[in-house]
Amino acid sequence: MTEKRNSKLDSGIIQLAYIVDDIHSSMGLYTEQLGIGPWFLFKNFAFETLTYRGQPGELSIDLALGYSNGMMFELIHQNDELPSVYLETFKKRGWGFHHWGVKALPSQYDSMIRSYLDKGYELAIESVVGVGSRAAYMDPGNELAGMIEIIEVTPVVEGLFAQMELASVDWDGTDPVRLMGGPTE
Repeated sequence: MTEKRNSKLDSGIIQLAYIVDDIHSSMGLYTEQLGIGPWFLFKNFAFETLTYRGQPGELSIDLALGYSNGMMFELIHQNDELPSVYLETFKKRGWGFHHWGVKALPSQYDSMIRSYLDKGYELAIESVVGVGSRAAYMDPGNELAGMIEIIEVTPVVEGLFAQMELASVDWDGTDPVRLMGGPTE
């Protein structure tokens, strides 16, 4: 019998992510059709460092995070035509599902990457984001219908996610899009 794991303390899927052609209309549609919200919008999401397929990279994206019933949803819109995992997926399948986000405590992050590399997955992106947390996209090739993002959940990230989730509890539909700090257009 498999031991039950507590996802609040441990690793596990915490996010479903989608690439979209228009982030504003997508937030409205996902709220209307799926009840997700409110959305927390990061315009020109800040990367401190970014490596794409082993080479230094650049990328301009807008992303929005929202919750429904304790699950985080992410919408991603790429603002440029630079090579990326988002454009790779769009060229293969069009808009829609992109990746599962998996929680990793800082002490688990490196070993989780090694574990996926040992399974034959490719490290597609590795980054440090504006709050100092690391993230890596693992590409399973054709084995799964999406990538796996390893999200380093530091105390700062945990607090941010908790605030977003709390905002979704008993949300009455007001203030559906909340612009987050950082660089803007």
